[in-house]
Amino acid sequence: MAKAAAKTPAPKKPAAKKPAAKPGAAKPGADRPKSPAEWAHDRLVMYIRNFESQLDGQEEIAMGFASDETGVLRIEGLGYFEPDIITFYGRDEGGTKTQLIQHVSQLSVTLRAIQKEVQAEAPRRIGFRLNAGWVGGDSGDASVG
Repeated sequence: MAKAAAKTPAPKKPAAKKPAAKPGAAKPGADRPKSPAEWAHDRLVMYIRNFESQLDGQEEIAMGFASDETGVLRIEGLGYFEPDIITFYGRDEGGTKTQLIQHVSQLSVTLRAIQKEVQAEAPRRIGFRLNAGWVGGDSGDASVG
């Protein structure tokens, strides 16, 4: 009976190195499709940034709601809850803290330029803060008070 020849393992190839992440590379999970809420949020951010770029030093952004009589909201932030809810944070015409929660299918917003508040030192610009991890609250830490 012939003896089976011992097999020698093939030499291993060095593991290929993963390319370094490029600046601005997609976040983990970016290959998943965006929800309707995320799409609406991203487009609203684009519109807000564009609108704010056209304001002068005496104006800041507010929005009116075409679907009801909520009035005007001085926008301080916005967010979304997947798959289909958009939230707007700010203050109404009387300075009362206000939050609007709206389904994306009901989204109808009018951006308005209003005179900045007298006590405010500079007009508030929110476009640069959007998508930077803001989760609500005056201090940006989701605080209620």
